Amino acid sequence: MKLILALGNPGDRYRDTRHNAGWWLADHLGRRWSLPPFRREGPEASTGGRVGDESVRIVKPLTYMNRSGRVLAKYLAATDFRPEDDLLVVVDDTALPPGRFRLRGRGSGGGHKGLLSVEDCLQSREYPRLRIGVGAPGDREVALTDWVLASPSAKEEEAILEQFSRMALAVEAWIEEGVENAMNAFNSGQGGR
Repeated sequence: MKLILALGNPGDRYRDTRHNAGWWLADHLGRRWSLPPFRREGPEASTGGRVGDESVRIVKPLTYMNRSGRVLAKYLAATDFRPEDDLLVVVDDTALPPGRFRLRGRGSGGGHKGLLSVEDCLQSREYPRLRIGVGAPGDREVALTDWVLASPSAKEEEAILEQFSRMALAVEAWIEEGVENAMNAFNSGQGGR
């Protein structure tokens, strides 16, 4: 099984914020793959089905960003689940401008509390992630926390949403071919397929 862990915060207050870009993509993937609606199951909302030859589960933790990794415990208990191959974390990234995305096979959390929580749960940095650019505040007086917990401008949101079809293709490449092949196809100048 392939697990897509989309990071975000629950509740109407956070629904349209930059920090929930991962949830936006999760919703897009669910519609694209004609999966059932997300259902709440304890600390997560999830859906799943077949994508090509693979069984896929999309999970939105309902634990708030800084505790996102906690939902991984039950998946890690499965003896055949290997995070380095079977997990893709989808997350917002202030280091990338809106409309850009980047696949990585491993790396640090870079101060992102959701990624740090995943890293803490896994006790490893060896897991793939898809980073969705949400930009950074141009004004140094704006705190990064305030920035990610605010809604993007209409232009920024449009730039992000316009890339969802390509992001979906990148996720499908990860499912079918692994992270290295997906990175080669989709990271170089956002070119590729």
